Amino acid sequence: MADRRATLELPDDLRAFFWDYDPGRLSWERSRHTVVLRLLEKGGMQAVRWLRQHLTDEEIRDFIVRRRGRGISPRRLRFWSLLVDIPRHDVDEWIESARRNPWQTRTAR
Repeated sequence: MADRRATLELPDDLRAFFWDYDPGRLSWERSRHTVVLRLLEKGGMQAVRWLRQHLTDEEIRDFIVRRRGRGISPRRLRFWSLLVDIPRHDVDEWIESARRNPWQTRTAR
């Protein structure tokens, strides 16, 4: 799988998620975190397929678990937890923790 990861080739329909980046400057090595997080949070089924072609479910799960779901909305977090087998009680805890975070409530409308 390392050969596939050497260069980042985003399909045209996924480039729209990176409107604020120069596509020529996105690289898997330098931008992996940004690409994964943005597609986890914003991507549709094409993004799901693309991510799962470039990362194993275990790698996606580890990424989400290391971040404790930060940067991913509760709805998307539950979706991904079902896809990559993250225990529901962990997701519940992360969502509740985010709700108690004063920075979350400060910007909530």
